[in-house]
Amino acid sequence: MSKAAILRDLLARPGLVPAVGAHDALSARLIEAAGFPVVWSSSFTVSAAQRAMPDVNLLTMTETLEAAAHINRAVGLPVVADCDNGYGNAVNVVRTVEEYERAGIAALCFEDNVFPKKCSLYPGMRRELLSIEEHAGKIRAAKRAQRDPATVVISRTEALIAGWGMNEALRRAHAYADAGADMILMHSKAPTAAEVLEFMRLWDRPTPIVVVPTLYPSVTFEELEGAGVKLVIWANQVLRGAVRGMQQTLATLARARRLSALDPHIVTLEEIYRHVGVEEFKEIEREFLPRGVSDARAVVIAAGSGKSLLPLTQDRPKCMLDIKGRTVLERQLETLRACGLHEIAVVRGYRKETVVAPGARLYDNDAYEETGELASLFAAEPELQGRFVFLYSDV
Repeated sequence: MSKAAILRDLLARPGLVPAVGAHDALSARLIEAAGFPVVWSSSFTVSAAQRAMPDVNLLTMTETLEAAAHINRAVGLPVVADCDNGYGNAVNVVRTVEEYERAGIAALCFEDNVFPKKCSLYPGMRRELLSIEEHAGKIRAAKRAQRDPATVVISRTEALIAGWGMNEALRRAHAYADAGADMILMHSKAPTAAEVLEFMRLWDRPTPIVVVPTLYPSVTFEELEGAGVKLVIWANQVLRGAVRGMQQTLATLARARRLSALDPHIVTLEEIYRHVGVEEFKEIEREFLPRGVSDARAVVIAAGSGKSLLPLTQDRPKCMLDIKGRTVLERQLETLRACGLHEIAVVRGYRKETVVAPGARLYDNDAYEETGELASLFAAEPELQGRFVFLYSDV
């Protein structure tokens, strides 16, 4: 089933469907992981995050398509793409539909702003809209250009944004529905949902309605659902939250000037690895690359107290004894890596806080006084898969 068909299936079910705005592939993957069913590829957030530019048609169709395609490849969810005003006239719209469908995008949204458009959210800007006839022609061209019958074409009117009133908004919505739009996006910059809810009371067509409540954020999911809205787009909150997080991280780093101060506030490297599929990549390597030294691991057990070497080991384990300016463990790690073994684990025990093993994974055998080498080895049980080299730390 195509992603467009998946989206059609979602929209055919009872109730309101939420879509969340992504600005890149990773944010899309986080949206999917959070359990949302649809991703919105937003020109506002893509312009801001990927180019640090305002949303005024500065990005070309190919640039926004590339961003949408990256987002789409990162998730199994259907992606609804913000295609602005189609990057020109009806001829440009035809090519936009062809290219976005080829990239697997489930739905395309075209607005009736003139070219170049101005973001609906920007205050104090004079707004001009296309004639109803011209934008309806774009919608007809988009529907004729689509090859997948499931692809959803959304027509967005900025009549309320431009201050042209409810009657004009209804007139345009009717004309765009008649032109074949699968959905109508009714945008509003009012500080409450009253304007959109009034439109919903007056809407008398079966064509489903999409809203973007960025400027009236207090409206509830239940209110919109009760009014008959079919798709709600939470368009830019993920980017805004990310910006706040980056600002706080940078402020903490500037103040503390040490990375450990950030640890309580940032995710681990392992979480990033999980989101970008490092384990899947390693599995491909294991299955398809020629086996050699590089797929083996090394486990160094360094838990013992080394009583026979007292007083040298009074304040450190054997592996941390200094031999001509470098520790035994440091020399071991260097030798292993020179032999092509880069996946290295070290098992600590006695005076474990003194063990320094850059680039190695650390495991602990805190019962080192009552146990032996085998217990230390199994303390690193996750490493005992496939081929591995087992070393004592004082060799």
